[in-house]
Amino acid sequence: MHPKPGSRAVGIAFSDGANRSTLCGAVVRADRVVDDCVFASCETGGTDATSACCRLLDRLDRPDARWIIVAGVAPAWFNIVDLDALHAAADRPVLAVSFEESSGLEPALREHFSGASLETRLARYRALPERTRTRVGTDDRFVRAVGVGEAAAADILSAFTPADSGRPEPLRVARLAARAARHYDERETAGN
Repeated sequence: MHPKPGSRAVGIAFSDGANRSTLCGAVVRADRVVDDCVFASCETGGTDATSACCRLLDRLDRPDARWIIVAGVAPAWFNIVDLDALHAAADRPVLAVSFEESSGLEPALREHFSGASLETRLARYRALPERTRTRVGTDDRFVRAVGVGEAAAADILSAFTPADSGRPEPLRVARLAARAARHYDERETAGN
């Protein structure tokens, strides 16, 4: 299932502020052409990242984008993304990509949360698919996939990752745009 050059994916990345995190959904073709960007926000330390991702996809309204690639599963200070819910809402495969090996989030969740806040996050975290080490070019990536197998996930990531980058282009574009939008919003809010 190697994507063709004109195939599209939506990259979703977050840029965290003190109280709000800005999300960008960027539609990028496998040949690196950017087609569209939209923005949303979620609460830093909240539980609304999944609904914010779904709002992005609704605003984009791009059924031609065949895959969703999310930057990690715990953006906005442990605002855990429910990949199954996102997959159900998007009706297409979802890949969550991280760039570093990790022993897991449970110790950090237990350190920063308690009571119902902890239990909600632990339930979402434990329901996530397992992370698999995936070779993309010369780099290892860690992927959680819903709606597609390991081999197909590796093909998708390889197709959307430039050889000289190591980061899937939809995520790179979404990350840059989310950061720029958050900085702009912060400057406007501060009156500068």
